[in-house]
Amino acid sequence: MSTASFAVFLRRMLQRGDHAPVSRRIEVCPPARLSRAALAPGWRASLRDWLDTGWARPVHRTAHPPKPATDPLGAVRAEFLQALSDIRTQQVGMLVRRITIARSLHELWHLRPEVFKLVALRFSQYEAQTRLDRLNRHFPTRAPRSGFGSFEPGGDSAPRRPTRQR
Repeated sequence: MSTASFAVFLRRMLQRGDHAPVSRRIEVCPPARLSRAALAPGWRASLRDWLDTGWARPVHRTAHPPKPATDPLGAVRAEFLQALSDIRTQQVGMLVRRITIARSLHELWHLRPEVFKLVALRFSQYEAQTRLDRLNRHFPTRAPRSGFGSFEPGGDSAPRRPTRQR
């Protein structure tokens, strides 16, 4: 194929209006997992946590609000807890416990659907989506993989049959 005929072919292809629409949806992805050595707490800390689960500790109120966490995981954990702070149910209590013992962003990423479900049950789906959007900013995003269909409503039109050329 000569350069001139390729240029004509390319121009015709670009002028055709039947190419698939571009999706504007962004996927939120889990962060990379940490190594097992970085995640594993010492056996003493694990034993102390296990022993503390059965004993209720008195809550000491202080005049000063608690300082925000300085580590990134603590800040993300605090935002997860903030998203659930105005809901008082047993399921939220269990989720709060899972959030506080999460050892990585990857583990917190997997708790997002449960946060969404509990907020949607208590308030509305719109409120749950708003809170989830605030949490999603802590996780990497990417454009969706190209596939056979589109994420946009109505974007999945029937494929056209090629016409026979004579």
